[in-house]
Amino acid sequence: MIDRRALRAEILLVLGVSLGASAVYSIIRIVDRLTYVAPLSQQTATLNPTVVADRPWLDLIYQLYYIASPLIPALLAVHLLRRDHVPLDIGLDRARPLGDLWRGAALAALIGLPGLGLVWAAQQLGISARIVPEALGTHWWSVPVLILSAVENGVLEEVVMIGYLLTRLRELGWATWPAIATSAVIRGSYHLYQGFGGFIGNFVMGLVFGYFFRRTGRVMPLIVAHSILDIVSFVGYALLKDHLGFLS
Repeated sequence: MIDRRALRAEILLVLGVSLGASAVYSIIRIVDRLTYVAPLSQQTATLNPTVVADRPWLDLIYQLYYIASPLIPALLAVHLLRRDHVPLDIGLDRARPLGDLWRGAALAALIGLPGLGLVWAAQQLGISARIVPEALGTHWWSVPVLILSAVENGVLEEVVMIGYLLTRLRELGWATWPAIATSAVIRGSYHLYQGFGGFIGNFVMGLVFGYFFRRTGRVMPLIVAHSILDIVSFVGYALLKDHLGFLS
């Protein structure tokens, strides 16, 4: 028999040490942006900033720390599911590598192409800050760090917001679409620091990913898709910003 009270507390604690806390921070951040002297459209949101530009070796250590530490909540979520013999039910395995890869690539294309249009439209409408995908500089480790950062985002968000949260909400008896919508709202909320375009785009992404998970029961293609999207964004910007004037 499920202890619903304990399960609700577990969900709040997992979110509270991970993306739920990020959502609260982003809500505070968007209030800050909206009440700032400069309009939202003239502000900048840097996704992968440098920390100590004058000491690249120390900056690398910081970057690796910022990549590794957010994975702990994802590991916690997997541990809690494993304790209840659930992890295989979320498709977090390597049983179908080719299928996960092509499905992930297809999802990335489905989300990524309209997403570029949404980013442009949001900035034109003045409801989004200017997004700078990276500002690490031209070090030997910059591209590898950006790739690792992209994979970390994919693992954390899809394991916690899709695999873990949707599984736990189903155990609590939630219907499919209210659970998916709740996950999508949280996903959009922790991107509010980018502006309302970030919220809308990630909310839609959360709906698509949640529906896919409910249909297939596999989180691995979502990790692949999310990682591809962020790799293209981060690394593409790093490689092209000095050659395409509209990116700088």
